[in-house]
Amino acid sequence: MTAVDEWETALEDAGELTSGAVDRIIATHGDRGVKAVEAVGERRIKEYRDFTVVVGHSEEHVVENETCECEDSRYNLDPDDPSELCWHVIATKIARRIDALDYHDMWYSEVREFL
Repeated sequence: MTAVDEWETALEDAGELTSGAVDRIIATHGDRGVKAVEAVGERRIKEYRDFTVVVGHSEEHVVENETCECEDSRYNLDPDDPSELCWHVIATKIARRIDALDYHDMWYSEVREFL
């Protein structure tokens, strides 16, 4: 079991973001984990019919199939290391496990046209 599996299991078992799970997330992901926990706490993970979107401070990032299009994912992370995740993917994983997604019954591709 990887470190990511451990904190995911802890979240699923607790059904909420416990201090122990937060400690595991931060121990595994450092600053990325801190940003992810903050985003979940601020309910910035939006679930649309077609995509999950994490709202950052300056832009939105699409997360699909546990991958993200952000620059951190493209340039800084080792794709062969399953514990190296951008904070957008970490936040999405957390929000899914504790049912903290902000669901919008619409297509993000339609919403995006208005942004």
